[in-house]
Amino acid sequence: MSFEPPISLDMEVAAAGRRRFGRRLRAIGGFVATILLTFLGLLAITFFIGRVIPIDPVLAVVGDRASNEVYAAARTAMGLDQPLIVQFFHYVLNVFSGDLGQSVSTGRAVVDDISRFFPATLEMATIGIAIGVLVGVPLGVIAASRQGSWIDQIIRVVGLLGYSMPAFWLGLVGLALFYAKLRWVGGPGRIDIFYDGLVPPVTGLLLVDSLLSGDVDIFLNAITHLILPASVLGFFSLAYIARMTRSFMLDQLGQEFVTTARVKGVPERLVIWRHAFNPIRVQLITVVGLSYAGLLEGSVMIETVFSWPGIGNYLTTALLNADMNAVLGSTLVIGSVFICINKISDVLYRVLDPRAR
Repeated sequence: MSFEPPISLDMEVAAAGRRRFGRRLRAIGGFVATILLTFLGLLAITFFIGRVIPIDPVLAVVGDRASNEVYAAARTAMGLDQPLIVQFFHYVLNVFSGDLGQSVSTGRAVVDDISRFFPATLEMATIGIAIGVLVGVPLGVIAASRQGSWIDQIIRVVGLLGYSMPAFWLGLVGLALFYAKLRWVGGPGRIDIFYDGLVPPVTGLLLVDSLLSGDVDIFLNAITHLILPASVLGFFSLAYIARMTRSFMLDQLGQEFVTTARVKGVPERLVIWRHAFNPIRVQLITVVGLSYAGLLEGSVMIETVFSWPGIGNYLTTALLNADMNAVLGSTLVIGSVFICINKISDVLYRVLDPRAR
């Protein structure tokens, strides 16, 4: 009669550790694969939309007075005479190598243009979403906790204004009132003209770069120019966030566990912010993420009104000039932002909600 040697505790722990490592490795692999497949889908959409749009990229380069020989030579040089699938293959290779082509509007590489213009939009949208979250979430909670009161009605009217008011009109009114009349803020542009070019670009974010270089005067001047367009964006963001927060909170305040907490004598402040607010944090992640992505891609009107040198203004100019490389490159960057924000939201889900792990 033979006996098998008992498995030691160390061996069991090591085996469990290897299984956990394997699960994490598969999860990371699936996460990366999902991002790559989504990005390839985005590349396909942007490429084929660029081919469907009734704009001839060859004419944008050579002009409408070019001869047939010049047109044919430019078409061949741009690779547009090749089959569509071959063009897409080269397009994917160029994108992964960091080549988005040359901009007809600026004469520079599209990657260089985007690295200059996108940080300006990122800076403005980040301040805007911070205003939206810091103001919108408390407003939504207060409105839900005092449903039907005059405070609730005022907050709902503010939300309605944020949905219905045109962005360009609010921007123009803000400039006329706070800049032209009261002189509380800076005017159009990202900074006063005599400060332009004095801060060496490191991150592209003017507030950060001015602090890194120790230029406090430029930092304060940049804030005066940024606060009004960011506040306008933040107003539209907080209107959406406040409305969604109110809706989520009303649903939670009607649950039995909230009623039970109140019956047990739990203070109302804890009932609202601990028992009712904690369960909606995961839902708010989605709301805030979509709002932030919307600010990054939907700030065209604000950038136009405030002459803000951002990606929206760059994309509008590229469309007007039939600059397809710049249009596709900007669209690709904005789509990538949506992908990144969605994936960050997925990670935060798992952090805040153990059931999603």
